[in-house]
Amino acid sequence: MVTQSAAIAAIDLAFGSCPKPDHFTNYTHCQECAEHDELLRSRTRETLVIQDVGNPGWEPLCFSSPEGIAFYMPSLARLAFAEPTYGYGWYGDQLLFHLYSGGLHNTLYQYCNAEQRAAIAVLIGAMLESNFANIESTSSGDEFLRAHEIWLHGRS
Repeated sequence: MVTQSAAIAAIDLAFGSCPKPDHFTNYTHCQECAEHDELLRSRTRETLVIQDVGNPGWEPLCFSSPEGIAFYMPSLARLAFAEPTYGYGWYGDQLLFHLYSGGLHNTLYQYCNAEQRAAIAVLIGAMLESNFANIESTSSGDEFLRAHEIWLHGRS
């Protein structure tokens, strides 16, 4: 069994040296992209909170480059292990979207190196083991299992 602390340590080791991008989105595309870019640029790994990324209808990471998501991965892992919050729920299900959307063609998966992929597999495994009640409540168990297979073995 992989503990939450071991999963977070693996993510910190694999992603901790990722530099903060100058820009996270195609900020010149439209006002929404510019607003999301400004929010992500104004935060650090220590100051990013659920209120910044927890609303699926207004979520800046959906517009972010894979480099931007990689930079914030240590923060996102911590949010995924946090208790569900009023108004936002459990962040792990939203993180799953960023890890699983597109399967093997997921832009973050394509961007990550082998160490980073392995760390995300550890993260997903720990989420499966320690957050089963949250996973079950969102009916996303099959997606978590498929995402784990992708990040662990490179196949869906």
